[in-house]
Amino acid sequence: MDLRALRQFIHLSQTLHYGKTSEAMHVSPSTLSRSIARLEDELGATLFERDNRTVVLTQAGRQFREFAEATLAHWQDLKHRLKNNPVELTGQIRLYCSVTATYSFMSDLLTIFRREFPNIEVILETGDAAQAIQKVMDDEADLAVAPLPDQLPNPLLFKSLVHTPLEFIVPNSDGPVDALLTQAPVPWGQVPFVMAEFGLARKRLDQWFRSQSIKPNIYAQVAGHEAIVAMVGLGLGVGVVPRLVIENSPLKDKIRVLDVERPLQPFDVGICVLNRRLQDPLVNAFWKTAQALHQEASQ
Repeated sequence: MDLRALRQFIHLSQTLHYGKTSEAMHVSPSTLSRSIARLEDELGATLFERDNRTVVLTQAGRQFREFAEATLAHWQDLKHRLKNNPVELTGQIRLYCSVTATYSFMSDLLTIFRREFPNIEVILETGDAAQAIQKVMDDEADLAVAPLPDQLPNPLLFKSLVHTPLEFIVPNSDGPVDALLTQAPVPWGQVPFVMAEFGLARKRLDQWFRSQSIKPNIYAQVAGHEAIVAMVGLGLGVGVVPRLVIENSPLKDKIRVLDVERPLQPFDVGICVLNRRLQDPLVNAFWKTAQALHQEASQ
């Protein structure tokens, strides 16, 4: 079985787009189609259901993706073990994290990893932390920085890196929002909130509202804690973000933290990975580097 075909199949199973995969893998769409067709002929099973608009991975395709990933991981491991210098790991890993994470606590981890494994390229994608776990579950990232959910999906492993409280933030200026917050008691049902669309912070804020029988006045729903800070800084409402985001925000002078009687449960932020992906020596190297850094910080 052609290893190039396995790599092409894995990439296509992630993008579900022949054009994007052919461009990324530097082959023509027709060559990619023939490669997938040969795999299907060898297996005697259909890997993708496709029409003029959509490409969908079949059940056989999902099973074959597990085989293809394991095969390539074993191949990489064998190559590294057969080299004269078995610790000289080379290749790429995909890491997903928020913008805040990249220039705060992840900076040290990436610096150490780069120094110890200079030939491993880290492909970094930044985005909303609320999407991090799903990125790993969907195999769109090898590892991701995410807050620990109330229930960690069974295939995932999680290594804590930092704890950070969830804070209520308000505009650092006089205005309609400040006028509501100075009332006693605060009429929370009237206070405009800038909230995350989904994710753990949204879940905990929703629980806070329910615990006090408050129907929230939602001014806006946005993706990413950084966007919440920006909108609150403009005086548009109250938000909830991790303290880590506040400390690293260029807009922190435009907001202030509001003490509330019932504070939210803090975030435990760390690295998550699918258990089976640790068979890949490159992914395993990053995971062990994160473990070592956490142990050192805990001492």
